[in-house]
Amino acid sequence: MTSTEPVGYAAQALAQLLPDGVLTTDPDVLLAHSTDHASSCSAGRPMALVRPRTTEQVAAVLRFASAEGIPVVPQGARSGLSGGANAVDGCVLLSTEKMTAILGIDVENQTATVEPGVLNAEFGRAVAEHGLYYPPDPASYEMATLGGNAATNAGGLCCVKYGVTADWIRGLEVVLADGRVLDTGRTTAKGVAGYDLTRLFVGSEGTLGVITKIVTALLPAAEAPRTAIAFFSDIAAACETVTEVMRGSARPSLLELVDSVSLDAIGRHRDYGFPPGTGALLILQSDDAAHADRVLARFERAAEGRGGDVLIAEGPEESRLFLAARRAVGTALEHEGTTLSEDTCVPRSRLRELVVGVQEISRRLDVTIACTGHAGDGNMHPTMVYDRTDTRQVTAVQQAFDEVMALGLALGGTISGEHGVGVLKRHWLERELGPVGLDVHRSVKAALDPGRILNPGKVLDHF
Repeated sequence: MTSTEPVGYAAQALAQLLPDGVLTTDPDVLLAHSTDHASSCSAGRPMALVRPRTTEQVAAVLRFASAEGIPVVPQGARSGLSGGANAVDGCVLLSTEKMTAILGIDVENQTATVEPGVLNAEFGRAVAEHGLYYPPDPASYEMATLGGNAATNAGGLCCVKYGVTADWIRGLEVVLADGRVLDTGRTTAKGVAGYDLTRLFVGSEGTLGVITKIVTALLPAAEAPRTAIAFFSDIAAACETVTEVMRGSARPSLLELVDSVSLDAIGRHRDYGFPPGTGALLILQSDDAAHADRVLARFERAAEGRGGDVLIAEGPEESRLFLAARRAVGTALEHEGTTLSEDTCVPRSRLRELVVGVQEISRRLDVTIACTGHAGDGNMHPTMVYDRTDTRQVTAVQQAFDEVMALGLALGGTISGEHGVGVLKRHWLERELGPVGLDVHRSVKAALDPGRILNPGKVLDHF
């Protein structure tokens, strides 16, 4: 398609390649699908939205787009926080939300094969019926899809013990930019033949191909976790507690930190019974029955030795309440104003420097910054809350964002532990990777997407 041809022509031509109902150009629908949850990131005007149900339909879209030079933006549930699923002008939005089949659960080999539109939480419940467990659990697990999790290499609350999405994917089916279908990986527990293409596509944010099937590894169902919570007047003491707990030989399955800004926000929407004036709290779980007593005892000693007050949950219901408070942070902050969320990850030994540094940036720039996250990993989510109609606040927030990014890198960390780069952090990628690393990224992109149609403007600042 040349620049002089009307957008309607391309949409009509594409619609003829697909079954009825797969493609829409309804302006209201397009607008609703143009962004993810990163409300501060810009978005363009899409040409059409397609919601294919099969790999063959995805391939047809990409063959057409590649031949015509039309950009394609892959989407899942659009629950991301970096603008990675945001539309660009004239693009086709390719949503996998209708590809929702769990194609098989292999109990004997502890694997499953699924389509990308399956919700994380629904998948977890499905495998639990077979006595199995899929560990990755991002905070948005009730709405996030497995395809989106794979595209961003999502993490979650249990990463401290079980790792991120990439650690649980054995293989993928991926449609490349030219419409060819690639199978990566294998179903076996081991396999090192050839390059690890599965890991290449996991976390590539739709810039190298569109994931249409996922083979996951599973575990036997975990024990019902035991939970403890500790209240601190000082967030630095909470960070020191994290470092002490993680020195132990038995690892918790969850160790989360919630700061006072987040506590105040969730308290305005629901009373969880937390003591007033709490400066920070830690939530710990252990799902290892053989070692849970030891893990909780170590947590109790470490917290109380640093002035913390510890409460051991009496049963599953109280445990669920503690976790509900943690999972409510994102929604509560969104009710406070526009949010801009980061997810810098630093070595655990530098966690205290990170959160204290974020507090200093917040005070100096007069910007509200919540700092909650996966403390056991050193992966925190500094989240700026502001009024986007206030020019002063917008300017100060952008400065705060850049300063937090710089602080994380200065502490030996990364600009993204699990949210991905998207639009939000692409300007920082070269600073983390260096010129050689960035050149290799561009070479991979050029090899797999020479027409530059897949999710343009995401991850790589320029190409």
